[in-house]
Amino acid sequence: MDVLEELELILKLHSGSYPKMQPVDAVKLIFQNEFGGGHLITDEAQCLQRLQQEYESVEKDPDEIPWIGIGNGLIRVHLASLKREDIPRLCRAFIDSAAECRGNLQRFREKLEVLRRLAYGHCFSFSGEALDAFLAEYEAAGYPQVSHSQLYRQLYHPAYRVILGPDR
Repeated sequence: MDVLEELELILKLHSGSYPKMQPVDAVKLIFQNEFGGGHLITDEAQCLQRLQQEYESVEKDPDEIPWIGIGNGLIRVHLASLKREDIPRLCRAFIDSAAECRGNLQRFREKLEVLRRLAYGHCFSFSGEALDAFLAEYEAAGYPQVSHSQLYRQLYHPAYRVILGPDR
């Protein structure tokens, strides 16, 4: 299976798991699929401190799946499923993954076309036209890293880190 076929399956899975995701949420997923966490980490101690603070704010759920694949060898590790002692190791994996993942703008644009095709095929709760409107502004802004939509945060409480998966 090539990377675009893999991405299509992942987008469909996320559409089913997060039916109220918005264009920005789908774009964030594709951004992470291509560029990893997308963070340039310059202060490891601060990175660990932020991760520990976020972990403390998350309602723990031992039944939460520990991670979900987002393609391209990357996974989202859900903080709710972790134990406190797992956080330093996750931080190290996050830092190492961020240093290794570079991504490619042309591939990213190709992946956005997969999203567009699925949106026009009614795979999401948002329309193809709504996606096109978002993408026009997003492209004009230079394809920056984005945050989850307010609706997504309210409904799904995302708290995770993107790292290279165990099969990479």
